[in-house]
Amino acid sequence: MGMGRITGVWARAGALGLALAVSSPAPGAVAPRRGPTESRLAGKLLVAAPGMNDPRFAHTVIYVVQHDANGAMGLIVNQSFKEVPVASVLDQLGLEHEAVTGSLRIHYGGPVGPGNVFILHTTDYRGRGTKVTGEGVALTASPDVLRAIGSGKGPRRALLIVGYSGWGPGQLERELQVGGWVVVSSDAALVFDDDYATKWERALARREFEL
Repeated sequence: MGMGRITGVWARAGALGLALAVSSPAPGAVAPRRGPTESRLAGKLLVAAPGMNDPRFAHTVIYVVQHDANGAMGLIVNQSFKEVPVASVLDQLGLEHEAVTGSLRIHYGGPVGPGNVFILHTTDYRGRGTKVTGEGVALTASPDVLRAIGSGKGPRRALLIVGYSGWGPGQLERELQVGGWVVVSSDAALVFDDDYATKWERALARREFEL
């Protein structure tokens, strides 16, 4: 699934001028192309193993949005930054923001596509461009969700995420084979929990041990 297809107008989010220290993607880390409908790990969490040797992903928890034969895409959900007014986000995207109030905390989603913005949210909101990705979790590609949040009609919980994590065909499978990641179940309570300091430990505690 190409990022242009997912984000649409969100590709203009580079105009936000967010001061995020985003590194370059790893070799071969590309956005998966639209392909087979098979999605093996979508809706799961990738938890960085204690021995993760890539400093960009150490102690990260990644919500998997898509995973198939063409690769995988996920969003880090335990690295947050400052809060920004919803109206200012719409304004810097060049979109109407009259009567919009409230704020959202910025999250770093990964080292790929730093100009892409995503709204990951609870499934109590369904709008244009909304895709349910797992138990209680959805992704919306339209900025309408921002207006809904700013008018008190949006989802109960939402993450404003900049950038994403991507793997090419077979790349994530290889990283799983060498023990770089632990795959655990996901739910809205953990994804949207704002206790970021302990989210990695709590996610890791969900792993199942083979006897």
